[in-house]
Amino acid sequence: MARPNTVRWAWLGAGLGLLTAVLVFAPARWLGMALDSASGGRVQLVNARGTVWNGRGDLLLSGGEGSRGQTALPQGVHWTLAPGWQQGPVLKARLSSPCCTEQPIGITVRPGMGSADLVFSAFSSRWPAALLVGLGTPWNTLRLDGQLLFQSPGFTVAWHSGRPQLKGLLVIEARDLATRVSTLRPLGSYRVELRARPEGDQATLALTTLNGGLQLQGNGQWVGGRLRFRGDAQAAPGNETALANLLSIIGRREGVRSLLTFG
Repeated sequence: MARPNTVRWAWLGAGLGLLTAVLVFAPARWLGMALDSASGGRVQLVNARGTVWNGRGDLLLSGGEGSRGQTALPQGVHWTLAPGWQQGPVLKARLSSPCCTEQPIGITVRPGMGSADLVFSAFSSRWPAALLVGLGTPWNTLRLDGQLLFQSPGFTVAWHSGRPQLKGLLVIEARDLATRVSTLRPLGSYRVELRARPEGDQATLALTTLNGGLQLQGNGQWVGGRLRFRGDAQAAPGNETALANLLSIIGRREGVRSLLTFG
């Protein structure tokens, strides 16, 4: 009787060893496949090297299935993943890119029953606005140039019962923007501030102009997982001719203004 039990334990040990090896050395391309599926093909990780836990690859943005346009992040991205425990199981991630992050961005993933939280530690990063072109309309028409600066003292994106919730403060500054549909270069610099209540059910969004010939302003609310925004755009004195075409593209004209609406 001892021999069959020994064989069973041997097979069990071999199976656990194989499972552990698969988990530890899972190829980085598996993460790329998961990211492609979760984003509907809009965010892709190609030429992935290393493992799921420590790897690097090229980040592409596209308009999703059927889209022909893609843009790649210069010099790609590097990531590390590590399981942990903080009043429950968590997955700690660190994301960095030579072009865009002075320090790695820390993200803690908290899975739950029918829920998940993505907790971003305080960060500051700078990304090329041209990367947005790959997302399709309207970015492939505008073909923006400039820099997008993302800053936050801490921000959380949570999914509960299929509905996204936001917590914290996220500031985006678009600096020295330019577009192929206007001869005015640059158009200007702008600030978007997304401030969410601690409860996570509501957030406010404010758009202001820092400087430039294109004047943008507006306010929005994030309620029930949906964003509603109302604002306007107009040319600063002396820039009306250079901005006439752009103002007609980005919104509905009402006199000298172009109305910006979303949601």
